[in-house]
Amino acid sequence: MVKVNHFQLYGLRKEKYQWLAQNDLATTEWKELKPEAPFHLFVPQDTALLSEYGQGWKIAEIMPVNSVGVVTGQDEETIAFTKEAANQLARAHGIAGDKVKKILYRPFDERFIIYDRKVVTRTRPEVMRHMMAGENLGLISARSNKSGEMNHFFCTRYIMETKCGESTTQSCVFPLYLHPDPAKPLGEKRDWPLGKEGRWPNLDKKFVDEFSKRLGMEFDSTLSADKSVCGPKDGKYGPEDVFNYIYAIFHSPEYRRRYAEFLKIDFPRVPMTANKKLFQKLCELGGELVTWHLFENEPSGRSIARRAVSYPVSGESRVEKGFPKYDDAKARVFINKDQYFDGVPQEVWNFYIGGYQVAVKWLKDRRGRSLSHDDLAHYQKIVVALSETIRLMAEIDKTINAFGAWPEAFSRK
Repeated sequence: MVKVNHFQLYGLRKEKYQWLAQNDLATTEWKELKPEAPFHLFVPQDTALLSEYGQGWKIAEIMPVNSVGVVTGQDEETIAFTKEAANQLARAHGIAGDKVKKILYRPFDERFIIYDRKVVTRTRPEVMRHMMAGENLGLISARSNKSGEMNHFFCTRYIMETKCGESTTQSCVFPLYLHPDPAKPLGEKRDWPLGKEGRWPNLDKKFVDEFSKRLGMEFDSTLSADKSVCGPKDGKYGPEDVFNYIYAIFHSPEYRRRYAEFLKIDFPRVPMTANKKLFQKLCELGGELVTWHLFENEPSGRSIARRAVSYPVSGESRVEKGFPKYDDAKARVFINKDQYFDGVPQEVWNFYIGGYQVAVKWLKDRRGRSLSHDDLAHYQKIVVALSETIRLMAEIDKTINAFGAWPEAFSRK
């Protein structure tokens, strides 16, 4: 019988070399491992909640058509901040301008890509075509997460770059809807009737059947969400209700903390609830989160002012080297020594999505550029959206706790 021992050493290189020079196999404090199914990991893992977590459905099984994001191999030559700049790149490559498409590059950072195999290493057309064929909504997550926080969750209306949703590894996009393939005039195998634009939901029928049975509700695959009212209606629920429910679950701070050990190493799993009221409320909260993340609940100038987010000093608005910098005493984000965004809460400045400190990353990527009027407004909207995200995440946990907390709120009763 093979015995597996494990030891892990953290620290600076000099400190690790010093430790190694002073120790050997005999003096190392080994921890014996007993790898268990299904992962058989050769690192320590707390498996106390594995059985509980394993009762949920893996997102890659719920939404079976998915893939990692687009890989260019040369971002600077294929992706630009503006459509005009992307068209210039396309002309330089001898590629038609209609190949330029909008892409979500990082959270809240939409850019333009020359979507052509001549210059893009992996276009992932089998999945990305569904995000371009018509109206759609994509869930962003990842199969693993090597960072300390489980925050690899976002959404998009567009195709997605592979590092968009997780900085430490590749992230994946899961389209909510599938569109007909023009190359298959006789049709494709599907479990659902055609809906708007001839599309159908990318949802596993066994999952939907089990969820419907638990809820005692009917699933309508053609039901489109009313953008003014989130949540199921008239005893029925539709694809976007499922999406919003899942999105709320993934934004529960307790879910991320409770199942962190497993979220690090595989696709996230989704627990089902049998409680209609909890389902309804999570649909509403998840739907509200989606609208903020897509800027479809886009804050107007008035709502930004109401939240006291401002940009009071006029000038070139150039993001200088060494910036952005945060003044925690005054809640200001400086982009150079004179100009700043005022009224940025510290919790927003420190908030991460996909391993990225969003309020920092968006500006850092624009160092050396002068921000346009639209750029300045966009950053203020990011601040508002992150504030709302923090509020809604707390509300999601509060709601789940009101229905029995984890895991009771997701029991079969």
